[in-house]
Amino acid sequence: MISDGVEDEEKWLTAGIAGLQQNAFYMHRALDSNNIKDALKYSAQMLSELRTSRLSPHKYYELYMRAFDELRKLEIFFKEESRRSCSIIELYELVQHAGNILPRLYLLCTVGSVYIKSKEAPAKDILKDLVEMCRGIQHPLRGLFLRSYLSQVSRDKLPDIGSEYEGDENTVMDAVEFVLQNFTEMNKLWVRMQHQGPAREKEKREKERNELRDLVGKNLHVLSQIEGIDLELYRDVVLPRILEQVVNCKDDLAQYYLMDCMIQVFPDEYHLQTLEILLGAFPQLQPSVDIKTVLSGLMERLSNYAASSIEVLPEFVQVEAFAKLNNAIGQVIEAQPDMPVFGAVTLYSSLLTFTLHVHPDRLDYVDQILGACVNKISGKGKLEGKATKQIVALLSAPLEKYSDIDIALKLSNYPLVMEYLDDSTNKVMSNVIIQSIMKNKTHISTADKVGALFELIKGLIKDLDSDDNDEMDEDDFKEEQNFVARLIQMLYNDDPEEMLKIICTVKKHIMTGGPKRLPFTIPPLIYNALKLVRRVQSQDENASEESTASATPKKIFQLLNQTIEVLSMVPAPELALRLYLECAEAANDCDLEPVAYEFFTQAYILYEEEISDSKAQVTALYLIIGTLQRMHTFGVENRDTLTHKATGYSAKLLKKPDQCRAVYACSHLFWVEDQDGIKDGERVLLCLKRALRIANAAQQMANVTKGSSGSVILFIEILNKYLYFFDKGNTQITVASIQGLIELVTTEMQSDTATSDPAADAFFSSTIRYIQSQKAKGGATAEKFEQIKV
Repeated sequence: MISDGVEDEEKWLTAGIAGLQQNAFYMHRALDSNNIKDALKYSAQMLSELRTSRLSPHKYYELYMRAFDELRKLEIFFKEESRRSCSIIELYELVQHAGNILPRLYLLCTVGSVYIKSKEAPAKDILKDLVEMCRGIQHPLRGLFLRSYLSQVSRDKLPDIGSEYEGDENTVMDAVEFVLQNFTEMNKLWVRMQHQGPAREKEKREKERNELRDLVGKNLHVLSQIEGIDLELYRDVVLPRILEQVVNCKDDLAQYYLMDCMIQVFPDEYHLQTLEILLGAFPQLQPSVDIKTVLSGLMERLSNYAASSIEVLPEFVQVEAFAKLNNAIGQVIEAQPDMPVFGAVTLYSSLLTFTLHVHPDRLDYVDQILGACVNKISGKGKLEGKATKQIVALLSAPLEKYSDIDIALKLSNYPLVMEYLDDSTNKVMSNVIIQSIMKNKTHISTADKVGALFELIKGLIKDLDSDDNDEMDEDDFKEEQNFVARLIQMLYNDDPEEMLKIICTVKKHIMTGGPKRLPFTIPPLIYNALKLVRRVQSQDENASEESTASATPKKIFQLLNQTIEVLSMVPAPELALRLYLECAEAANDCDLEPVAYEFFTQAYILYEEEISDSKAQVTALYLIIGTLQRMHTFGVENRDTLTHKATGYSAKLLKKPDQCRAVYACSHLFWVEDQDGIKDGERVLLCLKRALRIANAAQQMANVTKGSSGSVILFIEILNKYLYFFDKGNTQITVASIQGLIELVTTEMQSDTATSDPAADAFFSSTIRYIQSQKAKGGATAEKFEQIKV
């Protein structure tokens, strides 16, 4: 059915164009023969095609443009005739004899244009005559296009400053009056379209009206181009007349479009100086008008105007722009109780942007806007959808403007607004805050500020109710937690006392994180605290244990012990063990033997009770051995206890190769180069011999299970340990034992049951080359290695 209507419309348009072209042909022929009477007759018949009511605005426009082109040619003819013999006054009267009113008025406008140009009569009289006579067409579509034609042919003939048509009898006020009257009549016709036809075609009519809106809006554009409209004339005449028409038409489509159009076409400085009058119209608009978009557009224009030059900023202060805009937003929200939260937040977001451009130093204004926003959204529960996006924009604006989270922390209403975000958007906003801090390298140096900041970003730190059902991507979760970790590492204060308070504050907040977050947030806190320990130690190495200062290494270590204990219960035993060992090493640097021993004890407990995976045990054991080897603060008894435990763990590993490697690694616990007291060659030899026995057992197991002796890589590794301690001067390591190992490796590699292992071959070759290079060095080293035969 719709397709039939479209086809019929095409037929009517085709027929109309055909009739128009036919009459245009005869009109041209009459023009060529200077037959004015026939020319007017055929031009009237041509224009009669515009009397149709069957076409949609889009199709009618096509027909109108063809008629418009022909009328331009007719206008040129009238100009030439008026210069020759024909009186333009007579011509003006002659065209009024056309039979139908629509063709008559089109011809009258065409001749009227030539009449004004001839200056045989005041322009204001002709313009007034034309705009009054166009009232004869009250059909909305035909009337709009007729008045659009009048506006088009007269726009360059208005009496304006500097115009040739300005004079004693013609003033700028006449031009303004003409355009305003034409605008008023066009708007009435445009609004009337909405109320014609059945209710079921309401949407169709709205679509058609949207297609025609530019015809009405062009009048405002023409007004804005009149040079003679100064601020006084705009404030006293133009603006009140436009607003009167906009408010009184009571049509939501017209009100929205015309308000927006007016804001866009007139200068920003005029809007600023007439702000009170303009804003007074907003609460009077229909409740269904999208006021937030129009008012936001106005504030955006004013913001850009303020940003264009610093010289215009005093004008904003002078007219009290902020107070007026803030008051207007309150009135609009009050006048539209059904306005969605999204609309209200959009308005406050635009006002905040305006304030940051015009009054960047007025934090009280910013906080006032946030407070008003809180009042609007209170009682609405958690916000969702578009409203949350606007809240994020609202909260991000101060960060972008000031590039300093300190400013946001001074705003009492900032955290209150964040409370209304749903959990996922709260995380987004928290990320924005952290990235702003990192981008601008913001220095947050007090515990109070840190506490306020962590309260703001609790969406990333605290386990929220939605986390149970949150199916967040694992990579995204890790990324956001890494942001938090980087933030913790950035916290710093030169004063150790304040720095300790910061660490305690961070600890209090991150402990609400739960098992998923703590493995990300505790390590950076531990390392930041360890940096403080070393700083305190370097500042006062001789500080007495009874010092009244709270930021002493001992007290910091107590805090660290409590923090890591939480991590061990998460459970994350491998990470907790690593951190215990880091703390033990820091305690070693501070010469706090009891503290270091306690950290080692905790690490050993974790190893025994929590770490059961064989690979994790191997890794943990190497960390223990490596850390213990670097410790210098332990007395003989404590060191022996810890060393004995470590060697015991080594022998209990599941896999023989792991046992072997851990046992020979323990040999380094008995020979530490930079500590003269720890050079027990005999126990080193015991470890190496034990490792050799385990390697033999591994070979035998391989022979039983696989039918081959397996790789000799363990023997080569042990050989290298023998060479290391031999080179370091361990007298228990003899040439005979090294020689025996070399022969053992050679025999095993040449055995029929040996498994080919290129890596072992390369390793052994490299070891032999090392022995040869030591021989080539000369001196005592060469003499020592010369006894080894390879």
